[in-house]
Amino acid sequence: MTRYLLSTLLCVAVAPLWAQSPPTPQAAQTAVPPSSVQAAATTAPVAPPSVAATPALPNSQDYRLGAGDAIGVQVYQSPDLSIDARVSESGVISYPLVGSVQLGGLTIAEAEKKIADALRSGGFVKVPQVNIVLRQVRGNQVAVLGQVSRPGRFPLETFNTRVSDMLAAAGGTTPTGDDELIVTGQRDGKPFRKVIDIPALFLNAKSDDDIVLAGGDTLYVNKAPMFYIYGEAQRPGPYRIERGMTVMQALAQGGGPTVRGSQNRLKLHRRDASGKVVETTPNLNDLVRPEDVIYVRESLF
Repeated sequence: MTRYLLSTLLCVAVAPLWAQSPPTPQAAQTAVPPSSVQAAATTAPVAPPSVAATPALPNSQDYRLGAGDAIGVQVYQSPDLSIDARVSESGVISYPLVGSVQLGGLTIAEAEKKIADALRSGGFVKVPQVNIVLRQVRGNQVAVLGQVSRPGRFPLETFNTRVSDMLAAAGGTTPTGDDELIVTGQRDGKPFRKVIDIPALFLNAKSDDDIVLAGGDTLYVNKAPMFYIYGEAQRPGPYRIERGMTVMQALAQGGGPTVRGSQNRLKLHRRDASGKVVETTPNLNDLVRPEDVIYVRESLF
C-alpha cells in the first residue's frame, strides 16, 4: 500500500514538467505560427474563375452603329442616366431627359459625343462624361450565300471591310463554287450590283474590284458551270468547267476514251441562242461552254 501511494505521488509531481517540456524536433518542424498561416493565406495565388467564352465584338473604334445593335450608355456620376438600349430600325434610341437620339451610322466615339452634347445643351449635366459599350451586334451585317464553306450573316467589324475580308470570314468558296461572285445592295439610296472575279482579288497586287462593303450587302457565289461527257469515256459524268477549258481538256477530265472509243469521233450537243440543242462535230481545241454535252463514239476499227 505504501509503495502504491509513493508511485502515485511521483507521477503527480512529474506531470507539470512533461507539460512544460519543449516539443520534439519533428513537432517543431511541423508547427507553424498563426501569423505565418495568415500571411500564407493572403499571399497564396488564387486560381481565376472559369469564364465562358463570348463571341468577339467588332472594333468599337471603327464600328458604326446600326439597327438592332444593343448598347449600354453610362454617364459618370449620373447613375440615373445609365441605361441599356437597342438601336431601332430608324437608327434612334430613347434616352432619359433628351428623348430620341439618332445614333444609326455613327461610330461609338461619335455617339458618345452626340449624347454628351445633348445633355450639356439641355442643361442637365454641366460636364457629361459619356461612355457607350457595344453589347450585341445586330446591325451593319453582310449576308454571304451560295457556294461558300460557311454561309450566313457576318458583322462589319470595321468601316473598311472589303469583299476579300468577308469571303475569308465565310471560309472561301467550295470546290463546286464559281470563280465569280455577285455583290448586291444599295449605294446612295440606289440599287447596287457588281460582278467580281474571285481569283483576281488575290492574284492581282491591287484589285479595284475589292470594294468596301456596306451594311445590308449580299455576296452570292453561284454554282460553277458544268459540262457533261458520256459514251466511250473512262469516267463519264458531269464536271466543272475550268477557265479556258478546251474539248481536249474536257476529254482528259473524263479519263480519255476507252479502248473502244476514239477522240476523233466526238459529238457535241450545245444549245443555241434560241435554246435549241444543236449537234456538231467539235475540234479538240474548241472551248467548252456551260451545259455542253460531249459524246465519245466508238472507234471504226
